[in-house]
Amino acid sequence: MVSFELDGFVRSLAPDALATRQAYRGDVEAFVAWADRAGVSDPAKVDRLMLRRYLAYLATRRYSRRTIARKAAALRRYFGWLRRHEFIGADPSRRLSAPGGEARLPRILAPSELEALLEPDPGGAKAVTPPSIGARDDALLELLYGSGLRVAELCGLELGDVDLKSRSVTVWGKGGKQRRVPMSGPAVEAVARYVASGRRALVNASTPTGSLFVNRRGRQMTTRDVRRVLDRRSPVPTHPHALRHTYATHLLDGGADLRVVQELLGHASLRTTEIYTHVSTERLVGAYRSAHPRA
Repeated sequence: MVSFELDGFVRSLAPDALATRQAYRGDVEAFVAWADRAGVSDPAKVDRLMLRRYLAYLATRRYSRRTIARKAAALRRYFGWLRRHEFIGADPSRRLSAPGGEARLPRILAPSELEALLEPDPGGAKAVTPPSIGARDDALLELLYGSGLRVAELCGLELGDVDLKSRSVTVWGKGGKQRRVPMSGPAVEAVARYVASGRRALVNASTPTGSLFVNRRGRQMTTRDVRRVLDRRSPVPTHPHALRHTYATHLLDGGADLRVVQELLGHASLRTTEIYTHVSTERLVGAYRSAHPRA
């Protein structure tokens, strides 16, 4: 795997895009392992036919078209980097085509699921959670839904990023782009409670200065920590991103302009945001079919 120069490729990616770096490394490592089983350990020996066979192999493994398209994009970027740095003479991935990702609609939380997360049963999991942890969990969940943050954005928040007086939070999104997002009333109250008491009980000498959300060890929370919070609070398996999907869909359901939602979510392209219009339409059609006697 050393001959494939993976470490150099990953270091060339944007340093602040941790999730992207991890995804690209995983996608390329999977290809390298497959190529190694085929007896190829030198990227210069990889040709276009081999790449197409790999994509076909992924299809037989029942990967979705969307996932295969993402992996193909990672390989194009990787082999393009190898060519630019003259590790290979020609780029075998040039114009490599893959099936386009299907328009899979994001999962939106049902009212009962949202209530279980934001207003948990007093006698449930929250009852055995230390008050400091409970206050932290309330605050981060309210921010995920109330402001539509990405989980990585949430974990990177600092105390100075939250302005409770103006009810807003400053977020550093993908590509280092900054945006200012409104906070909901419940989010303002939950964050205020957490900062006033819960956080003080969690910080210690190892806590990074200014980090808003910290885990039980006093360290800055990671995306895995946040997933554990949802595992503990949600009655069904729920990914943190589902709260962001729900936020966007509820805004459109309430009449928000699509471009406003794009700005709030921090999407570079309006096409990315448009998926939520399909979700809203699906919900309307579903409500009509279940409620109208002649539907």
